[in-house]
Amino acid sequence: MKNYLSLFLLAILIIGLFVFTINGNGKFVNASKKATPSVVSLWGYNNSQLRSSPNTLGSGVIFSKDGYIVTNYHVINKARNIIIKINDYEVNANVIGFDKNSDIAILKIDTQLDLEPISIGSSDNLRVGDEVLAIGNPYGIGISVTSGIISATGREYGNPYLNLIQTDAAINPGNSGGALINTEGNLIGINTKIYSKTGAYQGLGFAIPSEKIVQIASEIIKFGKVRKAWIGNFRVTSSQLLIDNSIYKSLKILEIEENKGIYEKGLRSDHHIVEVNGLQASWKNLTQSIKMASPGDFINIKYFDGKKLVAVDIEVKAR
Repeated sequence: MKNYLSLFLLAILIIGLFVFTINGNGKFVNASKKATPSVVSLWGYNNSQLRSSPNTLGSGVIFSKDGYIVTNYHVINKARNIIIKINDYEVNANVIGFDKNSDIAILKIDTQLDLEPISIGSSDNLRVGDEVLAIGNPYGIGISVTSGIISATGREYGNPYLNLIQTDAAINPGNSGGALINTEGNLIGINTKIYSKTGAYQGLGFAIPSEKIVQIASEIIKFGKVRKAWIGNFRVTSSQLLIDNSIYKSLKILEIEENKGIYEKGLRSDHHIVEVNGLQASWKNLTQSIKMASPGDFINIKYFDGKKLVAVDIEVKAR
């Protein structure tokens, strides 16, 4: 009787593992099937007559049904002619605009093809260990899918203001500009770079979060560029001060235009800015925070008014 019971339990376990495996593979299959039609191959040429010798290759993601495509700026910045391949069709693409700071570029194609825009997911609530898929055109061989997990979020890797997603999904040359998707098949990032001593995949890939992609792409599509952010006219100098027996490095305000920007939030001449977006105040931190913000965003500034520390959120305006 015990032997029968053991065999029965073993059979249940095997069936359970089989079903789990099928379901696990199934979600990757469904996610790939949903998102792959929205990812395109991209080739850039210095001369339209040298189609056999592209000087750059990469990937792109269909952002809208009317032909806007998101890719990386570094993929297209040296190309005079850009060819997009969708399935077996090749289409010429025009550059609508780009943002060097975020490494994002927007292309536009005119075609009668029935384009399938990528479904946008949220990158705000990603967890380390979440399963992901990377879709792109590695080495120009065609659209391919690799799997992995979220290794980390909020990575800097040369740009502390993009909060890059780190993944171990295989990302190789040619994957830049391609999609990083979740298991629902929704875009959570644009693959942008790898960390490698050889130039090939070594388990460290990075993607720009989808929230930042949507924000910047929408700006470029609407205005042809990312509008310059502005929080007022003022002049500062590097300084330091003693507050409650602690030494703070700061930016001392020397001059400030009245009734505009940070002045409206209470900052005045001789006040000291001690933090910008939670980081120690420095000229680089302040300027980069403004540069990477879009109109409507908020920059958190903590300052010392001579008596106490005050934290305020400054709404970024367009300039």
